[in-house]
Amino acid sequence: MDISISGRRISISDELRTYINDRIEQAVKVFKIDPMTIEVVARHEQTAAQKDRTTAEITLRTKGHVIRTESSDEDIKAAVDIASAKLERQLRKYKTRVVEKRKAGPKISDVLADPVIAAADLQVREDALLAAQKENESDGLVRVKELSLDILDIDEAMLRMDLVGHDFFVFVNSLTGLTCVLYRRHDGGYGLISPRVEKAGE
Repeated sequence: MDISISGRRISISDELRTYINDRIEQAVKVFKIDPMTIEVVARHEQTAAQKDRTTAEITLRTKGHVIRTESSDEDIKAAVDIASAKLERQLRKYKTRVVEKRKAGPKISDVLADPVIAAADLQVREDALLAAQKENESDGLVRVKELSLDILDIDEAMLRMDLVGHDFFVFVNSLTGLTCVLYRRHDGGYGLISPRVEKAGE
């Protein structure tokens, strides 16, 4: 297991590095996979609402999967504790749904209210983008991110979205070959936006 620790506007002392390593190793003990790489970024931020805040961001990569957790607190060790606990929960979910044949996982029929959801129904919260807009006092485009789309079935797409902690996930549907958007509904479960291919003359 390879653990990389870096700091942004915060110094990573030997004592803090040891603390982070110990918490990460404790979290991944529930399901240790090889190969596994973990990147921990500790950063200090100053905002109008909270003048001093530290954030611990943990990104774990293993066998084509990415698990990402993040937590903020006034104390960096507390932020690491919470983010590590989230990582352990995500690893338990990974173990249950991937390694143990998804015995406790939801079926597609249980979580999709409709296989095709109109775009007007999409309610995705992009907290990071909104926060960036406020900080930069801009109503325009503040970030462009290029995606490498994987070919997945819907169950695998749901798992990937849960592991990275996002409210939406873009992928290529292995059944249709179409680019789809999976999103978390506010009333529970998931929704899927799938393009309709119009035939000539329709």
